[in-house]
Amino acid sequence: MSRPYISTELQEQLLADAGHLCGYCHSDERLSGISLSIEHIIPRIANDPTERENLWRSCRPCNEQKGGRIAAADPETGELMPLYNPRTQQWHEHFAWNIDGSLIEGRTSTGRATIAALQLNRPMLVATRRRWVRVGWHPLEEDLERS
Repeated sequence: MSRPYISTELQEQLLADAGHLCGYCHSDERLSGISLSIEHIIPRIANDPTERENLWRSCRPCNEQKGGRIAAADPETGELMPLYNPRTQQWHEHFAWNIDGSLIEGRTSTGRATIAALQLNRPMLVATRRRWVRVGWHPLEEDLERS
């Protein structure tokens, strides 16, 4: 399957929508130095369109972990839950930072399923977050206000 064309205008709209944060792990591309990808919320293999309503920005590891999935098991209940949709859902309703800001905790079944499926607390990312916390770069002020 070839990569779909995404116009410069649409790329700018997606940056305005998502900012510089991965829609899932909330890593800031300006801190990591690695550009975020544009990903299909509902995967292309499901024949969903390449249009703004189905696109968001994510880091490569989250995008790769998500792959073609749209649902995963909640580790607490075992129930199959839809993955978090950054386009239609609010991050702070499904996730929160732990006390030291290094781990993402699930507030809902969807949040917990997404954390597990996309490995939002990958060891290297947690170590990086701890460094960002020490220098005051993470979590972002708006994340703390909503937690």
